[in-house]
Amino acid sequence: MHGLIQFIARNLVDDPDGVQVRVIRSDRYATVLGLHVSSEDLGKVIGKQGRVAKAMRTLMRTSASLQGKQHIGLEIDDREPRQPY
Repeated sequence: MHGLIQFIARNLVDDPDGVQVRVIRSDRYATVLGLHVSSEDLGKVIGKQGRVAKAMRTLMRTSASLQGKQHIGLEIDDREPRQPY
C-alpha cells in the first residue's frame, strides 16, 4: 500500500520529490499511512470536495482487503513529518 499511495501522489503533484509516505500504524488488523506533500500541492492531492483523497482511500481499502486487513487509514498533511523516536 505504501508504494501505491506514493505512486499516485507523485503523479499528481508538481514536486514529486516533496512526497513522503510513512507508516503511522501497522499491526495485524489495521494500517494507517501518513502522506506529506508540500503546501502548494495539497489541493491536488485532496481534490475538489475531497474526491481524489476519497479515491485514494478506496484503492487502499481494496488493497487492504486482499491482504486480510479490516481497517485502513490515510492522513494527508502539509506539515513537516515528525521524526521517529
